[in-house]
Amino acid sequence: MREGAPAPVALEASTRRQPATRHYRGILRFPVVRQLIRFSGVGVVCTAASLALYALLRPWLGAQLANAVALVVTSLLNTALNRRLTFKITGQQRRTRDHLHGLVVIAVALVITGSSLGVLHWFNPNATVGDELTATTLSGFLATAVRFSLLRHWIFRRARHR
Repeated sequence: MREGAPAPVALEASTRRQPATRHYRGILRFPVVRQLIRFSGVGVVCTAASLALYALLRPWLGAQLANAVALVVTSLLNTALNRRLTFKITGQQRRTRDHLHGLVVIAVALVITGSSLGVLHWFNPNATVGDELTATTLSGFLATAVRFSLLRHWIFRRARHR
């Protein structure tokens, strides 16, 4: 061994990286809080996209079909973003299954928001697009709570503590 050259063991120990761990303080130390924050960010983006798509499609498809198309299209984006950003799941493993389960969850959301449109039109047959957007947004809050619960406890339960 040459003089001045580091020993192989010492070199290995100095180049090995320790896992990056974060120590959160306060309320952020709870994984569910961090997930809710990330879920909310994804939700804002997907809700805006869904409302815009609904408003665009509503004149041609009618309220119920426009709602269904907007929810299904944005649910694919929502599931992908929540999988990666909210629950920190990367890679291809179980991706297809996660998206299929995400479609089941969106069906629940569709029943909730579609029911709100049905109730709105029952009470006010001449409801405007603005009234419909308000009804779907308000019922979307309930659908969102149900969606987060199903994503966290059913679809992505393997990553619940990230």
